[in-house]
Amino acid sequence: MSGDPPGSVLFMCSRNSVRSPMASALTRRVFGSRIYVASVGLNPGEPDSIAIQVMNEMGVDISSRRPRGVDELEETSFDLVVALSSDARGKAEELARTFGATVEYWPTPDPTAFEGSREMRLAAYRELRDKLLGRIRVRFEPAA
Repeated sequence: MSGDPPGSVLFMCSRNSVRSPMASALTRRVFGSRIYVASVGLNPGEPDSIAIQVMNEMGVDISSRRPRGVDELEETSFDLVVALSSDARGKAEELARTFGATVEYWPTPDPTAFEGSREMRLAAYRELRDKLLGRIRVRFEPAA
């Protein structure tokens, strides 16, 4: 689904601790200021140390970012709202109507639900990071 990239994107997930901050940071890394990016969660959690670690492996620092809730959203308009969790989908659709935006649902597993050794958990987060990066590139690269 490649096409002209949107001017602004809001990523949403459950807690704004892993999926949506990773997606927004990866979008900024690939597209810089060409796409305005923000992220929020339905019920903001705490920063996730494993997400911070796997993003640092790519040279992307998300350690200073604080999870934000939908009610903390300062922006009033986005071209695209992307829901990364099933529970965020309804709110994403509601916000998209408010913004006059397109909404997309990218079903994305929550790596915090994965149980196993630290190495196995790291692998789950890395897989999420890499899949998000691939999806972002395919979706937002300009059409040739």
